[in-house]
Amino acid sequence: MSQYKIEAGTGQHIGDRQEQQDRVALFAAPHAPGYMMAVVADGMGGKSGGALAAEQVIRTAKHLFDDFYPGGDVRQLLENIVQEAHTVIQLTAVSSEKEPHSTFVALVITPQKEAIWAHAGDSRLYRFSGPNFAEKTRDHSYVERLVDEGKIRPEEAKHHRLSNILTNVLGSHTTPPFITIGEHRNLEAGDYFLLCSDGLWHYFEDAELSAAVAANTPRQAAELLIRKARDRGAPRGDNCTFAIVKLIEPPPEVKNYKVEKIRRAV
Repeated sequence: MSQYKIEAGTGQHIGDRQEQQDRVALFAAPHAPGYMMAVVADGMGGKSGGALAAEQVIRTAKHLFDDFYPGGDVRQLLENIVQEAHTVIQLTAVSSEKEPHSTFVALVITPQKEAIWAHAGDSRLYRFSGPNFAEKTRDHSYVERLVDEGKIRPEEAKHHRLSNILTNVLGSHTTPPFITIGEHRNLEAGDYFLLCSDGLWHYFEDAELSAAVAANTPRQAAELLIRKARDRGAPRGDNCTFAIVKLIEPPPEVKNYKVEKIRRAV
């Protein structure tokens, strides 16, 4: 039976913006050994509303994951995080006279060797098999809709003038959010995941991301990706935020699945 250990880390840079409105976190479930979660939220809204919205996403995720127990439904957990955070963000908008919204992407690794993820908006999850790109989430955005309708080519979407228009966010007062759920079973060493805001993926091709994550520790990859994103994005770079989760071969003396470390690179 394939064994692995988990190495995880995060990276974040304010870019050329006046405020950091992204949030990222890694959690272990206190009542569910062997479960871990990574979350990225990209906040939007003036007067610091975006930062408040993204912070509410992280707080809600932690609160609900803290109450998660073995045997619980991970998909329902992710749905509950989005709906509860959406409600709190709406209430924040009323009380603070701000217009906060946020994207959401989260990954849960289970002791049953499952990876389950969900997203809303254009924050993405990438899955890599070793150095090879395997799959990524599809943005809930206007340009993605244009691609689906055959009106533009996929390679045109990233630089389209309307690429910043989202069709699904948390906190909207007109449309309730939904999530798209994905999963990968039979996890093994060499499976890697990257969760990120558009301030990262906008500046990279899929193959570049997979190579950076595969060839480096999470901290080293974070430093490399931030440096390249800054070089390519300046002087108008967006907030850049991401989490890296790598399943790697354990030392010979390690026999069981475990979460080895959670590290943050800034």
